[in-house]
Amino acid sequence: MVNRKRIVAFFLIVLVLGGLIGATTTNILGNIKLGLDLQGGFEVLYEVKAKDGEKITETTLSSTAEALNKRINALGVNEPSLQIEGNNRIRVQLAGVHDQNQAREMLSTEANLSFRDVDDNLMMDGRDLVEGGAQQTFDDNGQPSVSLKLKSADKFKEVTEQIVNMGAPNNLLVIWLDFKEGEHSFQEEVKKEEPAFLSAPRVSQVFSQDSVSITGNFTLEEASTLANLLNAGALPVELEEVYSTSVGAQFGLDALDKTVMAGIIGILAIYIFMIFYYRFPGFIATVTLSVYIYLILLVFDWMNAVLTLPGVAALILGVAMAVDANIITFERIKEELKVGRNLKAAYKAGTNGSLSTIIDANITTLLAAGVLFYFGTSSVKGFATTLIVSILVSFITAVYGSRLFLGLWVNSNLFNKKPGWFGVKQSDIKDISENYEAIDLPTRFDKWDFIKPRKKFFAFSGILITIGLVCMIIFRLNLGIDFSSGNRIEVLSDHSLTKAEFQEQLETVGIKTDDIVISGDTQNIGVARLKGEDILNQAEVAELKVKFKEKYGAEPNVSTVSPTVGKELAKNAGLAVLIASIGIIIYVTVRFEMRMAIPAVLALLYDAFFIISVFSITRLEVDLTFIAAILTIVGYSINDSIVTFDRIRENLKKKKRIKKVEELADIANRSLRQTFGRSINTVLSTVFAVVALLIFGSESITNFSFALLIGLITGTYSSLFLATQLWYVWKAKELKTKGTLITYKEKRKKTDEPQV
Repeated sequence: MVNRKRIVAFFLIVLVLGGLIGATTTNILGNIKLGLDLQGGFEVLYEVKAKDGEKITETTLSSTAEALNKRINALGVNEPSLQIEGNNRIRVQLAGVHDQNQAREMLSTEANLSFRDVDDNLMMDGRDLVEGGAQQTFDDNGQPSVSLKLKSADKFKEVTEQIVNMGAPNNLLVIWLDFKEGEHSFQEEVKKEEPAFLSAPRVSQVFSQDSVSITGNFTLEEASTLANLLNAGALPVELEEVYSTSVGAQFGLDALDKTVMAGIIGILAIYIFMIFYYRFPGFIATVTLSVYIYLILLVFDWMNAVLTLPGVAALILGVAMAVDANIITFERIKEELKVGRNLKAAYKAGTNGSLSTIIDANITTLLAAGVLFYFGTSSVKGFATTLIVSILVSFITAVYGSRLFLGLWVNSNLFNKKPGWFGVKQSDIKDISENYEAIDLPTRFDKWDFIKPRKKFFAFSGILITIGLVCMIIFRLNLGIDFSSGNRIEVLSDHSLTKAEFQEQLETVGIKTDDIVISGDTQNIGVARLKGEDILNQAEVAELKVKFKEKYGAEPNVSTVSPTVGKELAKNAGLAVLIASIGIIIYVTVRFEMRMAIPAVLALLYDAFFIISVFSITRLEVDLTFIAAILTIVGYSINDSIVTFDRIRENLKKKKRIKKVEELADIANRSLRQTFGRSINTVLSTVFAVVALLIFGSESITNFSFALLIGLITGTYSSLFLATQLWYVWKAKELKTKGTLITYKEKRKKTDEPQV
């Protein structure tokens, strides 16, 4: 009899969840902070250098960060990010800032105000000002000026008296901002059309007052900025910009729209595939995946996290990875149905049997994501954060959500004797009395021998590695500025571009480079790279932004990486892959055995090398997101190997003792055949998401998406045709040495009876 209460319970839960999602999603989306790559803005990493050889301390860094924070507040930027990194660096992220040039100048200016005579002798400085006493005002002619409040009227009297006594034409009080000894001189600057000093008023009488006005050819914005700088206080140190990146608002909006659309298409493709292949359980998966997406956004809202462009990609990729746990469970249930179990028994055995596999697969991916978070910077760290949250939430929804929903239907008895609803043909079901086990079930791949041609697989893989090595020696990698240092300039034009036109416009601002790529749906995106140590300074970046915004209708993206940071990023990238590999070896060794851990890691290193080789041949740019893709594949491709090794371990236990290598080969083959369909289905569902990102997503993550696609294909190959075969070779040697492999020892029951 059908238990309708359970069906009603399912629909009630879905209705409640649907109502909750519908009522709160808009508010949650409105609360989530977007990174600068999705709304425009800029990020800068400063190296803090002490003045006069003083040592940088925690107190120095804290006071510098506080001064920078005051300046940011004066800009009116919503929810800025300011972080102290290491012993001498401060990273500032300002998303949504309207005038990036003004913000950049305001942050980096030391704001050391000084009053000097014509011989550059110091008369007064910022220490003589009342804290917060600067104010933007207007002079007698209605021109913008800055009014200063002084601590002592007597000191100002002494200063003006000294200036008056110098006599004309030397009775000038020269007002400087960031005067540099040996670099600045009034006598030299006065000859220039645009001198470095703020103003040089003539002092004809002695003043006894506690206020002074700085006049000059200020615009209203310049006068306001100067007043804000002086109120924020001078920086106690010098700041050297070692890394920066800026994104125009139009770029951010375009990237967000494209990537969200790509995500919708990719997720819908996954939904259709799951329902088509797994029937009713596939429908349940779409329900839990929808809940998963909502929970990810909710957690991000709670965390007050910043969602970046790679983060959106990670969320979409997370949907595909969440499918993996469902596929493992559904395939197990199908196997149990085929051996003749009734639906309830098959459901119970399938869900219990898949749990350890799901846990192992998720933990190995978490290891790689954790390493990526630790070594990553800015948007890459955002990608890692989203990936970690995705893995944890997907585990909850797949293990508990899917089982809850599917369990309600299974226990309703509606699908008793209806295996077709679970993707199982009646003709494939054995009689339970025959005592069939999963290891005995026929598969569609029974004619395939994965072990016998292993030497051919090894040879083929060796040839690919050799070709890859040769190509890398000849072509090397097309390193982006992240690893080679320099500048990257990206323009989003309101009309189609040509390389010659873009190159000509760059030359008008003094930039000469042949490293130019034109892309985009209508050839409206131009990217130029300047490699080397001669990077653009702040003034040159500002000029470039103003001119190109006028020319192309949108502010360009400009990234700058110093040689020091470039080397650090390259070093950290290699270290991250190494640590992730070691972590996976340790975990797999503990959970399985060393003979499975080493082949699994060798297979994933092969995947990483293959991706690098393809990028060398195609000359695609290698940047930080490329490393994120490598580490994602390192974590993801291990899943197939883990699932296969888990099945091998299970089949070994059933065998208990192995005396011949043929038995070992049979177990390896059977395990691969049983998990082959699951491996293909998992990679297909992930490929749907990645291809959608590649075709419909933002050009900013095209290389990232392509690296993922290559890695997914290669990862499936290495898991199916390398990892298990390497395990077999190693295990066969152990068998020949020992003569017999005891794969499972039954525990003796404790008893008080005498043993005979």
